[in-house]
Amino acid sequence: MALMRSLFSFSSMTLVSRVLGFVRDVVLARWFGAGPAMDAFVFAFKIPNFLRRLFAEGSFSLAFVPVLNEYREKHDHESLKSLIDATAGTLLAVLLIVTSLGVFAAPWMVAVLAPGFVDEPETFALAADMLRVTFPYLLFIALTALAGGILNTLGRFALPALTPALLNVSLITAAVAISPMFDRPVLALAWGVLAAGVLQLAVQLPVLARHDVLPLPRPNFRHPGVKRIMNLMLPTLFGSSVAQVSLLFDVFFASLLASGSLAWLYYGDRLMEFPLGMFGVALSVVILPTLSSLHARNGREAYRATLDWAVTLGLLIALPAAVGLALVAEPLVITLFQHGAFTASDASMAAWALLAYCLGLPGFIGVKILAPAYFSRQDSKTPVKIAVLSLVVNMVLNVLFVVAIAGWLAGWSDEGGFMAMLANHPGAHAGLALASSASGWLNATLLWRGLRHQSLMPRLAWRRVAQVLGGCAVMALVLYGLQPDVERWLDGSTAWRAGMMAVVIVCGAASYTLVLLATGLRPRHLVRPARVGDQ
Repeated sequence: MALMRSLFSFSSMTLVSRVLGFVRDVVLARWFGAGPAMDAFVFAFKIPNFLRRLFAEGSFSLAFVPVLNEYREKHDHESLKSLIDATAGTLLAVLLIVTSLGVFAAPWMVAVLAPGFVDEPETFALAADMLRVTFPYLLFIALTALAGGILNTLGRFALPALTPALLNVSLITAAVAISPMFDRPVLALAWGVLAAGVLQLAVQLPVLARHDVLPLPRPNFRHPGVKRIMNLMLPTLFGSSVAQVSLLFDVFFASLLASGSLAWLYYGDRLMEFPLGMFGVALSVVILPTLSSLHARNGREAYRATLDWAVTLGLLIALPAAVGLALVAEPLVITLFQHGAFTASDASMAAWALLAYCLGLPGFIGVKILAPAYFSRQDSKTPVKIAVLSLVVNMVLNVLFVVAIAGWLAGWSDEGGFMAMLANHPGAHAGLALASSASGWLNATLLWRGLRHQSLMPRLAWRRVAQVLGGCAVMALVLYGLQPDVERWLDGSTAWRAGMMAVVIVCGAASYTLVLLATGLRPRHLVRPARVGDQ
């Protein structure tokens, strides 16, 4: 029940942020569409976000939370505060150096990471100017992640989950109210990102102070806790670096494709991120402190039960989310984004990206649930090895899928050369999303096998899988039967689209839920799941 309350608290606050995120993306699509200016912003926003995952939500958080939990369980408050201060100071010192280098080297980063912009001087200059503004976001959002990790360890999940909403509010304000003041309106979005970083950190500081854990940064690379965090970070830092190289490779490749490819991938990814953030990330954040504490207390049976609960809940959510999003992909994109500068062609291309991402959604959520089982035991090497293998496969598949799709669209004509084939045929971007999905499944499968080998993961509950598959099948029939043709969605008013989409989603969710209830699933199973393996 405690875990369910924490999950509900985190997910409800995340829901607020995700709804605002949809509003943000609708505003961006309406004001800026999916052209070169939006491609430049997506690039300038992705770079600090990649590094954020490296320094904040990636290797740092996964190493910091288990050590912090151990200090909280086994040491006094003074020792806990000493660890927090030393960690904050050390992280800040590293971030100041990285941020300064990033701002200075912005044009070179654009040239290396997005070579497709080099032949478009206006897009290149715009991307470099925005990157100089957005790069310091890394510093503030990494410190925000530090604050969030402390609060999560104290059982406070709501505020850290709600703070991302400030990014959405800031970008909406920048687009609607501030962009008309700029000669190049899209520049306002870069300043909105930077303002959001400051706000996200600021709102958490008073709460940390009330719990007497407000960091007073004191760089100390020799602190025993900091040393342990750094030792745990080394393998995950390597893995995260490979991950960011893979993601940057996506950007590199997308910049060579048809204009708008980065934006189409962005909008497709944003829709896929809704269930991933609402449930996958929420489960990951909630179970990591719990698993860490159980491991520190040698509570093996409770550890297995907690992991069992998370996997069961993830299964019930991931498969229907993937099926549902895939079946309503184009109508959903049309409903949310096709206004103003966002065209019907943009909607079709973004829908293809969303469809490809949906194929990997269960795998992505699986990774979010299973990886904390390793990090909670301070085993950072195993998931990193698996992640590196998955990401190498991802990069290889990027090339194969993009070339295959571009060649198929071009009819395998070599007129104009290979680069022209990539740039002149919109749709090849879906290959990047498809490669990500395949590597996500590989990652989740290998993590599962590793836990099974260590006897930490019970056998798969085939009865539960059958219930979920049956529910998904009925839901798919309902969604397919209710949806009008795409032309009707394109011709419909905004109110009609929104109303029809609400009917489709509610009926699909209701049919899935009714099948689960009819086949024996009850709410109590979500609080205390039946033994995985029961047939």
